[in-house]
Amino acid sequence: MTTAPRRTWYRPMRSRSSTEPHRASTPLELFFDLCFVVAVAQAAVLLEHDVAEHHFAHGIRSYFMVFFAIWWAWMNFTWFSSAYDTDDDIYRLSVLIAIVGALIIAAGIPRSFESGNFLIVTIGYSVMRFANVGQWIRAAVSDPAHRAAATRYAIGVTVVQVGWWLNLLVHGSTEYWVFLGLVVAELLVPIVAERPGMTPWHPGHIAERYGLFTLIVLGEAVLAASVAFEGGLGSGADAELIWLAAAGIVIVFAMWWLYFDRETAPTPRWNFLWGYGHYLIFASAAAVGAGVAVNVVHRTGEPHISDAAAGYAIAIPVAVYTLCVWGLHYVPHERGLLLFTPPVGVTLILLAPLWPATPQVIAVVLALVVAVTVVLTRRAVELSTDESYPQADPAD
Repeated sequence: MTTAPRRTWYRPMRSRSSTEPHRASTPLELFFDLCFVVAVAQAAVLLEHDVAEHHFAHGIRSYFMVFFAIWWAWMNFTWFSSAYDTDDDIYRLSVLIAIVGALIIAAGIPRSFESGNFLIVTIGYSVMRFANVGQWIRAAVSDPAHRAAATRYAIGVTVVQVGWWLNLLVHGSTEYWVFLGLVVAELLVPIVAERPGMTPWHPGHIAERYGLFTLIVLGEAVLAASVAFEGGLGSGADAELIWLAAAGIVIVFAMWWLYFDRETAPTPRWNFLWGYGHYLIFASAAAVGAGVAVNVVHRTGEPHISDAAAGYAIAIPVAVYTLCVWGLHYVPHERGLLLFTPPVGVTLILLAPLWPATPQVIAVVLALVVAVTVVLTRRAVELSTDESYPQADPAD
């Protein structure tokens, strides 16, 4: 009878094998993701409020700024844990500190939307990032093979973090340009750090982690559809809300299907494009939930926006999500009609707000995209199987 190795307070932070079998998300990683639900929900709710009140530019700008902090902190933890998860007590405490940072970010999101004050968000972000710096220092000490990369990460994250604090001193339109410059700096840190030698992340583990976060952001759309059902089936039954809820459910089901029908893992050649490209997938998926909620408010309250604007609140994030999933999951692996089906669907989705019953039209179009994609994929698999099956010799 074998027993699991005893967990200790500290063990050297050596890199894990990128081919380790049966590598799956740990309970600590799942708990980390769960705590991020709060921040994602806060951002989606406030985006919905701004769009419903006709504050489009402010809402979209604030949403993408806040969501970057959420996504980037989550992504850095995910790739680091894939390479260096030791599961000792010090590692666990460091992750729990990072979770506190995520909760602080969630607490600061309302203030950032309402007044553009990012102080609390910056505090939470710093807590998460400096916890990550401590982990990279551990890796630099314990893993000589990747010491150069780990040291570059620790220095790069620290320098950019100082920039975020200096950004709080900038006001007016200049603030957004400084923000964009700091985003570029954040994105460059891994690219520069990995030059001496790539850290040994696990492709299957990374794919699973990204899939789990996709489920989290899709949950925002499920929640919005549930609210619509609740309103439609209440004491004053509203058939339009019921149809809206049904459309929302079909949309989120189709989004789930598109992502997980052709789930792919990053490769060393395309890992940065694959990892960074998911920012738009995650942000747009959560924004779909906000869009459905906007249409619920538009139907039940005093409208502050036009029907077309309410329709685009769903159409734009659905189109962005579909296009990005197509680009990351289908373009590198498919040929023929499969390369054209999603873009055609995206075009129709963006035209849907010009017609009545926009959410229902989007749901039908997206369902058709999924159906055509599934049929073409299955047919391609059958053809490849037939071609690879050894044919009988006519002379026999």
